Amino acid sequence: MKIRRCAAILAARILSFGCRIAGKQGVTMAGKLAMRIDPNILKDLSAQVRGRIYMVCGTNGKTTTNNLLASALEAEGKKVICNHTGSNMLMGVAAAFVLNASLTGKIDADEACIEVDEASTVKVLPYMKPDYMILTNLFRDQLDRYGEIDITMELLEKAMAMAPDMKLIFNGDDSLSAYLAEKSGHAAAAFGISEQVFDQKETGEIREGRFCKKCGGRLEYDFYHYSQMGVYHCPSCGFSRPKILFDARDISMKGGLSFRVGKDLLTADYRGFYNIYNILAVYAALCMSGHSPEKLNEVLKNYNPQNGRNEQFTIRGSKVLLNLAKNPAGFNQNIAAVMEDPDPKDLIIVINDNAQDGKDISWLWDVDFDAFSDPSIRSITVSGIRGMDMRLRLKYVDIPAMLEMDVEKAIRDRLADGCGNLYVLVNYTALYSTHNILAAMQKKGGTS
Repeated sequence: MKIRRCAAILAARILSFGCRIAGKQGVTMAGKLAMRIDPNILKDLSAQVRGRIYMVCGTNGKTTTNNLLASALEAEGKKVICNHTGSNMLMGVAAAFVLNASLTGKIDADEACIEVDEASTVKVLPYMKPDYMILTNLFRDQLDRYGEIDITMELLEKAMAMAPDMKLIFNGDDSLSAYLAEKSGHAAAAFGISEQVFDQKETGEIREGRFCKKCGGRLEYDFYHYSQMGVYHCPSCGFSRPKILFDARDISMKGGLSFRVGKDLLTADYRGFYNIYNILAVYAALCMSGHSPEKLNEVLKNYNPQNGRNEQFTIRGSKVLLNLAKNPAGFNQNIAAVMEDPDPKDLIIVINDNAQDGKDISWLWDVDFDAFSDPSIRSITVSGIRGMDMRLRLKYVDIPAMLEMDVEKAIRDRLADGCGNLYVLVNYTALYSTHNILAAMQKKGGTS
């Protein structure tokens, strides 16, 4: 068995190295090869983690929350296993451990932070028993892969039952996450935002949790933050927003983010209201697991988002921000973050419909693109396999867009004739290749 494990690790390393040389990520393939050679390798390696294992789940914010938590633990001097790349299905999780193991099959780790795709939780938990599950939120995502959100919730409920000693840290402002936490019977703690931050206005935004999961009645909201996030209760059965143990207050979004949790003031130099939830989740996880959050501000200051999640580049004097937008709720929050920037800006939107993206792109019609009619948006270029569909979607709200099917050319053109402030929003399979294009341009110091 030991020989098999060593062979699996060696083979996975060789495959991973070859993929990197070829300019491909290759993480999932490395994990798949390792588990084919040694089917128990994930169970054996994860059991060697000396401390706690954190599993981060949810529709949006998994990668940022997971990577930020890993950085916070590392700031305390801990050795952490983390699937930083966002490869979050079974084979990607296996690769995170395999590629961090010695050739003798040993793991040297104090903690593990593992992002797991919601639908993959039932496949991962037979091999790994987390101490904590962090549930960021639940939204509709990739209908042809996940189906309706009820299917995702059923899978998560089944997964939670497979780990009865696992503690839950969940978003209490999301009625769907709160319902799952309550129904599971697990020890649980909620994070959320109890103060109203935005003036209420009626929008066409899709709200997944409008109806009570307990009785089917319509939920009443004191106010919304976005989508179904907010302060809610059910007048029919009494289900309501749970007690919030980690509550953000005194929120400011001027020149970045700042807010208080208890006695602590947290600040971050990037945009997006949704990032308050990501930071809150990390703060809650640190406190619940006995770690101190006192170094979190230092981590936030030095944290450089990677893998296309608010990742920033500077190319020949132009600022470029790359971010993932893969479902209506996430795209709407991306739009809000872009519009927090009052300066003139150019925009590139890349939409693919590969298997990992979901073939059904009807979700584009549930995104509030109207905000992009603002005069600060100097140009919009659409690209990707479904670039023409994206252009049509914008046409229906009277927003003109240029079509350029070659993503690299689109970027080069906007850097050459744009206003020096470029936002690039992509869905899943465009993320890695677009990141590589921008990283190569930045390394060369120009666009030529």
